[in-house]
Amino acid sequence: MRALACLATLTLLAAAPAGCARFPALDDTITPEAEAAAYPALVPIEPLLADGPAGADTDARQDEAALMARAAALRARAAELRRTTP
Repeated sequence: MRALACLATLTLLAAAPAGCARFPALDDTITPEAEAAAYPALVPIEPLLADGPAGADTDARQDEAALMARAAALRARAAELRRTTP
């Protein structure tokens, strides 16, 4: 039990300096233009989704068929690799 307490104390003492690490000054990396810029406007997401790119409404059956075909092709490739591996 005493060894465990010593180990815990040593671990805490070794980790303590990491909490005091100095970080580079990040405030100096912001340009004056960026600091003076206004925040972007917050808008509801529904209009953004409604104006989505063309093709966003894809047929789920086509997506599923394409996914199943790709899965089958990957399984066949895996089987081929298993046969050729010594």
